[in-house]
Amino acid sequence: MAQFARALEKPLPKPEKNLVGYASARVLEALLEGILALEFLKQGYTRSAAGKAFQAWRALTAAILALEKEKLEKHMERNEQRRWLEEVAIPRVPSSKLKPLSRLVEKSGYSYFSLYTDRALDLHDYQLHGPDPSGELSKYPSESDAVEDILSLLQELLRIVTARAKPSLEKAKAWSKSHDEAARQLEEKLAKILQSHTGSSGA
Repeated sequence: MAQFARALEKPLPKPEKNLVGYASARVLEALLEGILALEFLKQGYTRSAAGKAFQAWRALTAAILALEKEKLEKHMERNEQRRWLEEVAIPRVPSSKLKPLSRLVEKSGYSYFSLYTDRALDLHDYQLHGPDPSGELSKYPSESDAVEDILSLLQELLRIVTARAKPSLEKAKAWSKSHDEAARQLEEKLAKILQSHTGSSGA
């Protein structure tokens, strides 16, 4: 991960000046945060892994908002909504607005995006409160329940990056070797953890 550390610390391109560059940086961020989530998971830090998985999904949401801006604007009736998308939603991706933004993303052809966004928000709560059998502060009664959602969220993130974001960025010549390497690492780490979980459940 050391070779990717600088990528996460770089200032993001300003979306109003370079929308594709911003989307490219956000996709790389999503992949790297996903890798960090799995590293934390491997070390037993489930709450930290949940936080990183949430950040990965939020970064992916930002990338999609940027890549699909024209499509999204067609679903907005008022100029104020379009201005809010450009000036607030894309550059800041407020956590409090992730639910309505995810429904907007679904309208542009990303099936079940809001379902996974709900999962990401649940993991954000888990990061703050940990497991809670009562269900009052966290929707996860146990650590293993949270792990299952972390893995499924990152699987969907990787699928969207590979199937939707990568072709768009490649077309714009904004997909780099760093993207390829990060995607490869995320896929490999996911496969190893999923394999170990399958083996454990079958034992």
